[in-house]
Parts: sequence; structure tokens; C-alpha cells
Amino acid sequence: MATTPRTPARLGGAAAALLLTTAALTPGTAAAAAPRAATAVCEPFDTIPMGKYWLNNNLWGQDAGSGSQCVEDLYQSGDTIGWRTEWQWEGEPYEVKSYVSSVLGWHWGWNADDTGLPVPLWTEEPLNTTWDYGIRTDGPASVAYDMWVHDVSDPTWEDDPSDEVMVWLSAHHGAGPLGQRIDTVTVGGEQWDLYRGEIRGDDGRLLWHVHSFVHTSGTDSYSGDLTAFTDHLAARGSLSWDQHLSSVQSGIEVFRGSGELRTNAYSVTKG
Repeated sequence: MATTPRTPARLGGAAAALLLTTAALTPGTAAAAAPRAATAVCEPFDTIPMGKYWLNNNLWGQDAGSGSQCVEDLYQSGDTIGWRTEWQWEGEPYEVKSYVSSVLGWHWGWNADDTGLPVPLWTEEPLNTTWDYGIRTDGPASVAYDMWVHDVSDPTWEDDPSDEVMVWLSAHHGAGPLGQRIDTVTVGGEQWDLYRGEIRGDDGRLLWHVHSFVHTSGTDSYSGDLTAFTDHLAARGSLSWDQHLSSVQSGIEVFRGSGELRTNAYSVTKG
């Protein structure tokens, strides 16, 4: 549930102060990469580069509670990566504390090269993804893609998004998206409850629209074309075909409690 703007990531920072455990939650699905030392960071907004992606210890809502969270890279094999995050948060159960995630493309002032993004919504070229993960949590949390849409073709830090498109693969312990449910739809051969909400500034000004697809039964493994979700919104008039998909992120929104998300295999490939 996106309730306030994400804080821009800060590059660099202190070394991780907490060693993350390495026990898998579910069996991995990708071939093991060559052994190497893992990198873990625990400082808010610290980052770990992983080829065309980067991991963001995005603790944007930490002021709504108290706690900590770390992120660790596990492996990279071509376009496929594995990573994990572990957290412990207290505070208001309906306020998101963090969205620790992998990032591909634009992110509030940061825009890596050679990601294949942005792409116009009218393109017929697919944006294929695979995500296999395991999770344990004793509090509200959601595992979700977070995609950003801009009105301009090459957004910079000065260009606010017009729309946010979230794809919730699973919701836990009462976690729910922003806004109201407006429909139940079929996208990519699976059923989703579609929600629509708004992000407004302190002065009441509309900042951007939020569209959330929530898997009706929940899943810990997904493969499909992410442009199917923006296509669906454009076809129903909620997005414009001349807008641009500028970012694909994947991670966990944590509201409260403790737990671990382990991504066994994740990829986003264009074409």
C-alpha cells in the first residue's frame, strides 16, 4: 500500500552491522551461480548493484514506527538474480515501514543505463518476468511488483510519475492496498482484484494515481508479461497509450512484525 512518496535512494553508506542468516525458505528454482561472498547492507537506503538491477534497502516509512531491516544479494546468473531481506518492525499496523526491493530503471532521481526502460505503453514488445520466492512473516506485509509510469519518455529526478501500478502476488495478515476495489479482472490468465487510489501532497494536491492488482488467491511464483497490466489499464482508459513505463521494482511492503523474504529466482527481460 503506497501511502507516501518513496524516498530517493542514497548511494553508499555504512557497512552492514547485522549478519543475515542463509537458510532457504523454499527450494530454489534457478541453477546455482559460482560461489562468492554475499553482500549485506542494513543502513536505510543503502544499495547493492546486481548487473542491470540494484537492491534498495528502502525504509521510506521507518518514521511511522521503530525497527530495522537488511537486504542481502545471493547470486546473479545472466538476467536472473536471487536476494533476501529480513526485518523487524513495530508501530502503526496500517502504515508501511519499508519497501526493500530490486530496482530496474528509474527511481526518484536514479536511472541506471542499459535497462531497456522506459518503454512506451503502445509498444507490442513484451516485458517478461519470473519471480519465485518464499516468505515467513508474523505481521501485515505484501509481496508486490511496483511499476512507475511517466508522461515523459526520459524522466529525470525532476519528473514526478503520473501513475503507480502495483501487482500484489500475496498479502499477509490483513495487508491491503490503497484505495477502493473497482473490479475483479483476468490478466495473464490469472484473477486479480483491481483497486484504485490516489497519492496527495500535504496541501491536498494530487501527485499520482495508484492502480493495484491483488492476486485473488495469492501465489509464491509468477511468470508473465508485465505490460499486460499496463495494457489492461490503458484499454479501460485508466492510462494513456502515449505514457511510458519507466521502472519495474519488486519487493515486500512491510507494515509491522518480523519476517524474511527470500527471492529464489527473479528476472525481467525485454522482448
